[in-house]
Amino acid sequence: MKSSFIQIILFFMVFNTVIAEEVKESDVDHIETLMPLAEKHCFSCHHDTKRSGGLSIKSYFMGINDFESRIVRGGKVWTNIIQTVKSGEMPPAGEPHMTHAERESFINSVNAILLKSLSSNDPGRVVIRRLSHTEYEYSIYNLVGVKFDARSRFPSDGSGGAGFDNFPSTLFITPLKMERYYEAAEEILDLAYTNPEIWKKIVPKPYRENLFKRIYNWIVRIFAPKSYVRKHLIAAEEVIVPFTSNAFRRFLTPEEKQTYLSLFDEVYEGTKGKEKFNLAIKETLKAVLVSPNFLYRYEEEQPVDHAYPLSNFELASRISFFLWSTFPDKELFEVAYREDLHDPKVLKKQVQRMLKDEKAKHFSESFATQWFGISRFREENTSDPERYPEMTSSLRAAMYQELVEFFHYVLTGSKNFLDLIDSDYTFLNEELANHYGIEGVQGSDFQKVNLYNSPRGGILGMASILTSTSLPIRTSPVLRGKWVLEEILGTPAPPPPPDVGDLPEEAATDPNASIRDLLTIHRSKPACISCHQKMDPIGFGLENYDAIGRWRESYGQDKIVAWDTLPSGEIFNGPSELKKILANKKDLFARTIAEKTFTYAIGRNVEFKDELYIQALVKNLMDNNFNTEEFIIALVNSYPFRYKVNDGAEKFKMLAKN
Repeated sequence: MKSSFIQIILFFMVFNTVIAEEVKESDVDHIETLMPLAEKHCFSCHHDTKRSGGLSIKSYFMGINDFESRIVRGGKVWTNIIQTVKSGEMPPAGEPHMTHAERESFINSVNAILLKSLSSNDPGRVVIRRLSHTEYEYSIYNLVGVKFDARSRFPSDGSGGAGFDNFPSTLFITPLKMERYYEAAEEILDLAYTNPEIWKKIVPKPYRENLFKRIYNWIVRIFAPKSYVRKHLIAAEEVIVPFTSNAFRRFLTPEEKQTYLSLFDEVYEGTKGKEKFNLAIKETLKAVLVSPNFLYRYEEEQPVDHAYPLSNFELASRISFFLWSTFPDKELFEVAYREDLHDPKVLKKQVQRMLKDEKAKHFSESFATQWFGISRFREENTSDPERYPEMTSSLRAAMYQELVEFFHYVLTGSKNFLDLIDSDYTFLNEELANHYGIEGVQGSDFQKVNLYNSPRGGILGMASILTSTSLPIRTSPVLRGKWVLEEILGTPAPPPPPDVGDLPEEAATDPNASIRDLLTIHRSKPACISCHQKMDPIGFGLENYDAIGRWRESYGQDKIVAWDTLPSGEIFNGPSELKKILANKKDLFARTIAEKTFTYAIGRNVEFKDELYIQALVKNLMDNNFNTEEFIIALVNSYPFRYKVNDGAEKFKMLAKN
């Protein structure tokens, strides 16, 4: 009953329309409403022989029978169609535009079909996954106190996962990687052992076996019953149990506890010298660091065939890896033990606390740099070193750090996601400020810098983004426009046809060539115009930034023309006006934020079954002026974040026992 009530509430919150208690429209009713609209505005470009953007809308209308189920099967496609119609991008320029009444009729009819297939009690399938390199690094640091560079020491993971590195499909273990995990455990514990300050934190009360203790333990072994515990095992338990509980993100089972204490005892008895206790602890903790229970994020499965809530410890782990990229701290563990994390008030309090913690910067860096595509920016110089010798490693590092500092301030300071598009501030050190031509910034430390009448505000004015979306020797309006469509508006252009060709060779060699003139010729081809009319105008609006993000006014002697018209009809001149237009496309940006964050937080792609949850997150952003804290709280309170279905991971239990 409660689940049904929540579903009804979400229904009305999300779609904000008045719909009768029973949807009585038949396939005939919907096809009669949609057919004339699709025929008038869609079929000319999207049919079986001319699949603009690789899409045939006409194929969905081939026959009345099963019409609605065809729409539902293509639910994700039709969700994107609704977004492009809603934004005014479709029908494209040059084609008859929909009237307001036609647009509303089209959107409402498709929504009515899709709504009937949605359920609010399916959290989606999230399978067990190995710690990402980032999660491994931070977990090792918080567990042991040693900084370990996993990216340079472990084989690279495959690509995938909507651009994020925490997807199960890419986080598999090969024999080589397992070998590296063993080597890493050895190196990490050796470093900890040789550093007295670090080792004191792991073994706060060192056990020293003097002559009296040696005689005592010898007598116990001979005369005492087997249940009698020797003193060195008591001391070892005080170290091993809390360490392993943190590593496994839960309480140990009695069998696990006994396994690790037995391993310790075996090593202890086979070692000689005053340091035998510490050496036995070190060897035992190495075994913990190569255990699947540490290397994998595993959630216990229940013997049911429906969704069920995560345990408090599992939910604590999800929240912690989401916001901190590491395991829960002591307070979150205690809350998971003593209170109900599924209680919205408890969850809200913990999220607010965690966002204020310095570890929240792990999320800012990991999420933002992967979302915006600059995670490898510091290590990889994509600019031609001969044409741009200014692009030093320190300057690249400063460009990278600007985005991290800026995003973290948006997350925890301004608490407004719209600042990502347009803001009157950024974060600079002296080197990057000089690169931008901004005076008054001194020193290597990053500081908040207020911008007055400057085009730098927001991520579109940041050199890391502008360089990443350029070619090695010149800017690329196509790449920049494509990036904005995908990462800001969530409306990617269709893939180019196979015979599209490239720009003339002079574009690649002449630094003073007019990219606008060359692209005008290029996109005059019929096969190119549908893609380029979406991407190019946005890219032209950013042409005042050169290929490494510096401001410029001309290509040599030719003044840069940075005005254009978007497919939706807005006219702008330069990046400042372009950003204001983009900031007004709040519904599109809200959906992009919702999908990107949902994907990163839960570890799977957004599916059509998630539409209710995504729409609820979008509504949260729109209703709360894009407040970051309210949005994060809503996300961790969402059904897919707090519930799960079995993923068939029974085999993991056997693996973990071995």
